[in-house]
Amino acid sequence: MIIFYDANCPLRNTEMQHLKDADTKHKIVLEDLNSCDFSARYPSVNKNKAMAILHAQLPSGEMIYGLDVTYQAWKTVGKYRWLKIFRLPIIRYFADVAYLFFAKHRQKISQLLMPSAQCSSGQCTLKPRDKQ
Repeated sequence: MIIFYDANCPLRNTEMQHLKDADTKHKIVLEDLNSCDFSARYPSVNKNKAMAILHAQLPSGEMIYGLDVTYQAWKTVGKYRWLKIFRLPIIRYFADVAYLFFAKHRQKISQLLMPSAQCSSGQCTLKPRDKQ
């Protein structure tokens, strides 16, 4: 499974690093949409759309999006089986609406939840606190 994500988003980057740590069988490849050669290596992936909503490619070549990516990724590494609740028919609709809201505002949400995080070139660090 290949996950295409924005490594300059502190929340998304943190999740992907936790996912990679849990991926002991190396079943997931993480691809940063900000890589300078991304479009050359993945011409079939629309970078602008992938920046707006999480994209992944399954080993079969099928593309999946949004919460389907999150669920499938954690399922692949054998963690967070409870996420399947978000794929149940009635809950799925509301979970997808909430995800789309989150995806649209993820940078602002990241700033609120992780105010000292700073990401560049796929690396996130904590900004030093001002001394008073």
